[in-house]
Amino acid sequence: MTVLLGKCLCGQVEVSVHGEPLRIGICHCMDCRKESGSAFTYYGIWPADAFECRGDPAEFRGQRFCPHCGSRLFARDGEEAEIKLGILSMAPAGLVPSYELWVKRREPWLRPVDGAEQYDENRT
Repeated sequence: MTVLLGKCLCGQVEVSVHGEPLRIGICHCMDCRKESGSAFTYYGIWPADAFECRGDPAEFRGQRFCPHCGSRLFARDGEEAEIKLGILSMAPAGLVPSYELWVKRREPWLRPVDGAEQYDENRT
């Protein structure tokens, strides 16, 4: 079984996911842009029971981050865990987005991901 490991910049919060992701996405919405400090977020979704966290992350509106270094890490509900893929220890991870959200907010200099479904806003 595949196990992917990741951690924050200072190493005080670590995460792991087991198995293949349910889906991989990119989001260009204003919340994701502000939360990431970039033009989009790149994330993977796993079943919640395939996810583990070690350390004590802080939370703001469901998004978890390291309270020491500020690295954005994950969101989790009862069914799914959304991992920010930039925190993975192995890069590149080879996880190709299958969809893009909020493409109406995508920067004009960014090209669509080849083969990825494109949504003007959220997935329907």
